[in-house]
Amino acid sequence: MPTKLKLLREAKNLTQTELAEKSGLSLRTIQRIESGQSLKGFTLKAVAQALETEPGNLFSEKEIIQIDRAKLINLSALAGLIIPFGGIIFPAVLTYKTQDSVNRELGKSVVCVQIVLAFTISVSLILSPFIQNWFSVRFPLFLVPLIVFIILKLWIVIRNGISLNQTNTLSIKLKNNFL
Repeated sequence: MPTKLKLLREAKNLTQTELAEKSGLSLRTIQRIESGQSLKGFTLKAVAQALETEPGNLFSEKEIIQIDRAKLINLSALAGLIIPFGGIIFPAVLTYKTQDSVNRELGKSVVCVQIVLAFTISVSLILSPFIQNWFSVRFPLFLVPLIVFIILKLWIVIRNGISLNQTNTLSIKLKNNFL
């Protein structure tokens, strides 16, 4: 099956050698790209300029990243509202069953955020009776972190879902994944 680059090159009536000369790249580089090697940076710009097209036009539809699995992983984090630690377990299982590296990395980011959130709520719930006793509060203080947890979890999942739809990336993630 011919690649998008080959189709565009042939539409301009160029040989591989002519495209290599016009783009300033080696013939071997053009051959590698046409055989399926990915285009990045300078090479992408040089080939697009030589073919008088936008860089995005050099990718076929199947090369465009599909993040449907990452959306499912993000949505599965809501299981933590019903099942204790379900917000970690379900996304982790879906992430590690994912073959695609982009979706797997997005899934790991979702799981890391959920682990930090679950740890924080666990510590808050453990400390709330002691704080309630120290300050002699009559109101059941454990409800405050519980309500904050529910609102925060919903906000993170919705915000990341919107970001995945618009930019194919997560808006709320840790700087360093620990998975």
